[in-house]
Amino acid sequence: MEPEDIKRMIEDAFPQDTVEVEGDGQHFQALVVSSQFEGKGLLERHKMVYAALGENMAERIHALSLKTLTPEQWEG
Repeated sequence: MEPEDIKRMIEDAFPQDTVEVEGDGQHFQALVVSSQFEGKGLLERHKMVYAALGENMAERIHALSLKTLTPEQWEG
Protein backbone atom coordinates (compact mmCIF):
# COMPACT_ATOMS: atom_id res chain seq x y z
CA MET A 1 0.00 0.00 0.00
CA GLU A 2 1.27 3.44 -0.92
CA PRO A 3 0.75 6.69 1.01
CA GLU A 4 -1.32 8.03 -1.91
CA ASP A 5 -3.76 5.10 -1.52
CA ILE A 6 -4.28 5.87 2.17
CA LYS A 7 -4.61 9.59 1.44
CA ARG A 8 -7.32 8.91 -1.15
CA MET A 9 -9.33 6.72 1.25
CA ILE A 10 -9.17 9.30 4.02
CA GLU A 11 -10.08 12.11 1.61
CA ASP A 12 -13.17 10.14 0.56
CA ALA A 13 -14.39 10.25 4.17
CA PHE A 14 -13.17 13.80 4.82
CA PRO A 15 -13.87 15.67 1.58
CA GLN A 16 -12.51 19.20 1.31
CA ASP A 17 -10.44 18.72 4.48
CA THR A 18 -6.65 18.72 4.78
CA VAL A 19 -5.09 15.26 4.53
CA GLU A 20 -1.36 14.55 4.36
CA VAL A 21 0.12 11.04 4.41
CA GLU A 22 3.74 9.88 4.38
CA GLY A 23 5.14 6.39 4.72
CA ASP A 24 7.34 3.58 3.50
CA GLY A 25 4.73 1.01 2.44
CA GLN A 26 4.16 -0.44 5.92
CA HIS A 27 4.55 2.40 8.42
CA PHE A 28 2.60 5.58 7.79
CA GLN A 29 2.07 9.00 9.36
CA ALA A 30 -1.10 10.94 8.61
CA LEU A 31 -2.26 14.46 9.38
CA VAL A 32 -6.00 15.05 9.11
CA VAL A 33 -7.45 18.52 9.73
CA SER A 34 -11.24 18.45 9.76
CA SER A 35 -14.17 20.35 11.22
CA GLN A 36 -15.76 16.89 11.73
CA PHE A 37 -13.42 16.53 14.73
CA GLU A 38 -14.92 19.46 16.62
CA GLY A 39 -16.26 18.37 20.00
CA LYS A 40 -14.68 14.92 19.71
CA GLY A 41 -11.88 13.44 21.79
CA LEU A 42 -8.68 11.95 20.42
CA LEU A 43 -9.90 8.34 20.49
CA GLU A 44 -13.12 9.24 18.68
CA ARG A 45 -11.17 11.14 16.01
CA HIS A 46 -8.83 8.21 15.43
CA LYS A 47 -11.77 5.80 15.17
CA MET A 48 -13.25 8.04 12.46
CA VAL A 49 -10.04 7.81 10.43
CA TYR A 50 -9.74 4.04 11.02
CA ALA A 51 -13.33 3.64 9.79
CA ALA A 52 -12.37 5.42 6.57
CA LEU A 53 -9.58 2.88 6.04
CA GLY A 54 -11.78 -0.11 6.86
CA GLU A 55 -10.27 -3.58 6.51
CA ASN A 56 -7.01 -2.11 5.28
CA MET A 57 -6.13 -1.33 8.90
CA ALA A 58 -6.06 -5.05 9.68
CA GLU A 59 -4.80 -6.38 6.37
CA ARG A 60 -2.52 -3.93 4.59
CA ILE A 61 -1.41 -1.20 6.99
CA HIS A 62 1.13 -2.35 9.54
CA ALA A 63 1.34 0.90 11.54
CA LEU A 64 -0.36 4.28 11.30
CA SER A 65 0.54 7.31 13.39
CA LEU A 66 -2.24 9.90 13.37
CA LYS A 67 -2.38 13.60 14.09
CA THR A 68 -6.02 14.72 14.05
CA LEU A 69 -6.82 18.40 14.47
CA THR A 70 -9.71 20.79 14.04
CA PRO A 71 -9.11 23.77 11.73
CA GLU A 72 -8.86 26.02 14.80
CA GLN A 73 -6.19 23.78 16.37
CA TRP A 74 -4.28 23.65 13.07
CA GLU A 75 -4.16 27.44 12.79
CA GLY A 76 -3.18 27.87 16.44
